[in-house]
Amino acid sequence: MTTWTARRLAWSLGVVSIALLVATLVLMFVDRESDLPGNVGIWSAADVADVFVNIGVPILGIVIVNKRPRNAIGWIFIVAGAALALASFGQAYALHVLVADPGSLPAGQALAWLSNVLWPIPLLCLTLLFLLFPTGHLPSPRWRPVVWLVGVIFVLLTIASLILATASWSDPFEGINVAAGSVGDIARAGIVIAALAEIVALLLSVVSLVFRYRSSAGAERLQLKWFVSAAAVAAVAFSVGFFFDSAIVSAIVSISLVFLYVAIGTAMLKHNLYDIDLIINKTITYGAIAAFITAIYVIVVVVIGAFIGVTEGVSLIATAVVAVAFQPIRRRAQQIANRLVYGERATPYEVLSRFSEHVGETYSDEDVLVRMARLLAEGTGATSAVVWLRVGDEVRPAATWPTNGAMATAIALVAEEPPVVEGATASVPVRHQRELLGLLTMTKPPNESLSPVEEKLVTDLAGQAGLVFANSKLIEDLRASRQRLVAAQDEERRRLERNLHDGAQQQLVALAVRLRLARTTASKDLAEADRMLEQLEGDVTAALENLRELARGVYPPLLADQGLAAAIEAQARRSPVPVRVEADGIGRYPQELETAVYFCTLEALQNAAKYAQANEVAVRLLEDHGELVLSIRDDGRGFDRAATPLGGGLQNMTDRLAALGGTLTVRSRSGAGTTIEGHVPVRTE
Repeated sequence: MTTWTARRLAWSLGVVSIALLVATLVLMFVDRESDLPGNVGIWSAADVADVFVNIGVPILGIVIVNKRPRNAIGWIFIVAGAALALASFGQAYALHVLVADPGSLPAGQALAWLSNVLWPIPLLCLTLLFLLFPTGHLPSPRWRPVVWLVGVIFVLLTIASLILATASWSDPFEGINVAAGSVGDIARAGIVIAALAEIVALLLSVVSLVFRYRSSAGAERLQLKWFVSAAAVAAVAFSVGFFFDSAIVSAIVSISLVFLYVAIGTAMLKHNLYDIDLIINKTITYGAIAAFITAIYVIVVVVIGAFIGVTEGVSLIATAVVAVAFQPIRRRAQQIANRLVYGERATPYEVLSRFSEHVGETYSDEDVLVRMARLLAEGTGATSAVVWLRVGDEVRPAATWPTNGAMATAIALVAEEPPVVEGATASVPVRHQRELLGLLTMTKPPNESLSPVEEKLVTDLAGQAGLVFANSKLIEDLRASRQRLVAAQDEERRRLERNLHDGAQQQLVALAVRLRLARTTASKDLAEADRMLEQLEGDVTAALENLRELARGVYPPLLADQGLAAAIEAQARRSPVPVRVEADGIGRYPQELETAVYFCTLEALQNAAKYAQANEVAVRLLEDHGELVLSIRDDGRGFDRAATPLGGGLQNMTDRLAALGGTLTVRSRSGAGTTIEGHVPVRTE
């Protein structure tokens, strides 16, 4: 059965049931003063109250099936409502036709027979309601025997009721006259046994509710809070009603049912059971509009028309008033409906709409995050809301609402899973293209949890926030990379200054001193001066080599002249660790690409020499599918990648390749060496 068909069937059965119950009330009103034999036709206040209470059953069924057509609870109400309507109407109709006004209408005996057959159905539906509420499923498979017991009871009661109703066909209201020991006695005994079994099943169903409540949490626990008490009262009232048939007991049963309806209504309205808020919202809105239109026409057409006469002009005036005032009244009615349904909170639609507007406007990144936290708190009724952003291997609070609240501390990530935020009622991850970018957390008052509507709101808001978080992450990464690049440039300048000061500058100062000494010595001892000049020639060569080495650190001439392979092989020969270079098939590339790959290789070789304790390092360069692939693998001691953050050298390598649209991957394991692999898109010259 499709959803549309299920809803249409529920509406049809529900409306017919309501109509039959209303017709029952009309018949009760007609026969209220009939002087019938034995006063059987005088309806008591308790009888009328029962019918009024029963009208709520099909109404609940229609509402629940409309929102949850696959939930068995709605259909239990529909079936129970139909059975109650047919039984009540059948009894009232039969009394009117057979007793109050004999022969006035047909089929009196048939409807009396029907009313005597249908009575077990509502009672058994009540038991199933307690077993299945609110999910439509049993709390656990161990409660299946209770359902089987209900089925057996239904069969016994139905057969016994059919026998007794058929035996009293000729005179339904004069009692059942059957011989002792006949099938009638067996039917009566079956009803007694089935009734006792039904009491047991009813009490067991309440016990199942208690177990469900104890194991529940969050919104479901709040939904069950009052229903468990109402179910216990109703079960006791119905159990007593089996043995005592009086007006007082009947009134108690009706009151217990009202209590049950109130508990269900509280769960649906206050705790958003079956997401009923939208239906209530629309009902209030359109009901207010209909009342307004009716009031205008009554005032203008009826009242004013009574004095000046009803004319086409008066009708046109009423139509004009409705047309002019319709939009303001609709807006006001919607606001009232929102206030009644959502209280002080913003509606889910308003939250998403406001957030979309703010994203499209020119607010700063921090401003958007603060507004997001505010809308999150307003939409869920939370006392506080926090927007978290991922930075590296941890998530940090980026905005909180209220803004004067204490800012939480950063939380480290474990295995890319969303962290648990202590004290938060709910925490929803924000992802973009499957990458975790942050969190939305909110804290509600004690003993309150997110309703299904609020959960959907937060999930939808997290989906919209993905792009905002992605932009924020890019901005944060860009800011951090710029800071790292500036710091690296400053460090490089200090290194060059230090090397020039401690190396080449000291050598040149010493050369100048020794040249003055050689000039002084030349006038006294030519042989000694010649020896000193020979030493100075070697010192000049060393200083020149030192300057060349510094120049290679800035930009090696060999890289510009012969390319990557030659420059890396030359650097490999100077490494204290044996280095094997494989660079077959690569050509020349743009200068910035060759520079980035060269210095990444130097950084990796220096790390291997300092920390890896490796016996050999293998460097491989190749071009594959439009990318230059750099691989540096050593056989050293390795390290735990998950527990060790990237050092300054590896971070510099990552930033260099990222600036060219490339990526860097580090794979390492303790005792198994380290592999650094970089991929850079190439554009050959």
